[in-house]
Amino acid sequence: MNDDTGLTVVAKGARRHLAAGESLTFGRAATCTICLDPHDMAISRLAGEVRRVGEVWFVANRSGIRQLALVDRFGLRHVLAPGRRDPIEGRVRVIVDGTRTTHELVFEGPLPGGEEPATGAPEAESGLPTLAGQNVMLNDADRRALVALFAGYLYEGRRYDPSPKSYAAAAARLGWPRTTLVKRVEYIRTRLTNAGVPNMQGWNALSALAEYALTTGLIKRDDLRLIGRRPGE
Repeated sequence: MNDDTGLTVVAKGARRHLAAGESLTFGRAATCTICLDPHDMAISRLAGEVRRVGEVWFVANRSGIRQLALVDRFGLRHVLAPGRRDPIEGRVRVIVDGTRTTHELVFEGPLPGGEEPATGAPEAESGLPTLAGQNVMLNDADRRALVALFAGYLYEGRRYDPSPKSYAAAAARLGWPRTTLVKRVEYIRTRLTNAGVPNMQGWNALSALAEYALTTGLIKRDDLRLIGRRPGE
């Protein structure tokens, strides 16, 4: 748990707490607070730094040439260019790619503006449909379809993949015919479009649908249970 000013850091199997006024560095150098891999030359000596500025915690890319990847609390990924910084709002994961492995650091900070963490929607727990856009209702089969298609966003660690699955792969995960999944997702997109949700049609419609479903809380990491576990998971 975080207090109003502190930050929790999880990296390399260890958890630590940063108080206001403290900072943390990570990278290849042994002098970093968290040394990711001293022998992996693909990782910058000083890859990044976390510190509090005013009332806000920031993660900064301290590398001169290598980008960092940040994953926000919704599971959406974006690139942090060298020399840039981003605020840590809620739970943020930082991904550092090396040649040996990919390293992940998790930062848990205060939510912006006093927001409360999202909780499971009561209608999802009771099996009732979820409101998605104006007058658009999703049933359990709709939600299963979305989870199968966007499971990569919901996973963490090495299985995290911020891109939609293919229709064939998602349908196979559910044990549905591919055409059944395609028709259901197209119907969801059509209903959202008719309800005024933008970008639900066109070449990037699936990515836009993923962003909408994640940021509105239509699907969450706990919903991975809806598609079951495969051997080895």
